[in-house]
Amino acid sequence: MNPAGSQAAENVTSSEPELIVEHSPDGVAVLRMNRPQARNALSLSLQAALSRTFAELSADAGVRCIVLTGGDKVFAAGGDIRSMDSCGPIEIMKRHTERVWAPLEKCPKPVIAAVCGYAFGGGSELAMHCDIIIAGKGASFAQPEICIGIMPGIGGTQRLVRAVGKFQAMRILLTGKPVSADEAYAMGLVSLVCEDDQVIPEALKMAKLIASMPPLAAEQIKEVVIAGMDASLDTALMLERKANQILFATRDQKEGMNAFIEKRRPAFKGE
Repeated sequence: MNPAGSQAAENVTSSEPELIVEHSPDGVAVLRMNRPQARNALSLSLQAALSRTFAELSADAGVRCIVLTGGDKVFAAGGDIRSMDSCGPIEIMKRHTERVWAPLEKCPKPVIAAVCGYAFGGGSELAMHCDIIIAGKGASFAQPEICIGIMPGIGGTQRLVRAVGKFQAMRILLTGKPVSADEAYAMGLVSLVCEDDQVIPEALKMAKLIASMPPLAAEQIKEVVIAGMDASLDTALMLERKANQILFATRDQKEGMNAFIEKRRPAFKGE
């Protein structure tokens, strides 16, 4: 998070965008955070770019899966502490991070986080906004906010406890100490661990596979999983049944079943 003065100075020293977006013809969009000089710390301008881009991709029918990465060195090392040092509670409140992060939280497309290096503080919270986390063996995750007298403010306490349970979440939140990729995998925070130089290739491979699936089914799966997490089992099962029934009205359902019977590759159109 950068105040206006720091942001202006930053723009003078770097002409490259803080967020680089690439589209592929197979329906995959790749977002790469690009603040190497600050270990991809989440400046206000980078957060705004992420928010704006996720809103755009959510509405883009040509995008079926999104990969979010910080590159092969670091995912994101947290917030920009220098900009928060002198802030009072009203200034922090007026930043309305819940509005900034809403397009990430509500994105209907499957999102894969490709994590190399640090995913600390806001970086860890950013990864937890995604649906799948692929981490390199050298990656590490932490919520070190307690070490500077605060606590996570963009979902770190709530998403972490839902991912790994109370006792592991409390250890991470109250000590501020990082956990390795292997440990994060063992506790259920990470989907897949691979060699560091294979993180982005593995994420792209998985994204292309997901993008080849019927997009309406993928969106319904994501919606029901997230909505059902905080519902009773009976309610969640009802949501699942209704979503499944709706998918029988799609052309992709007919295409998928016909292709299975005819032993051919289906061509899903998102219709």
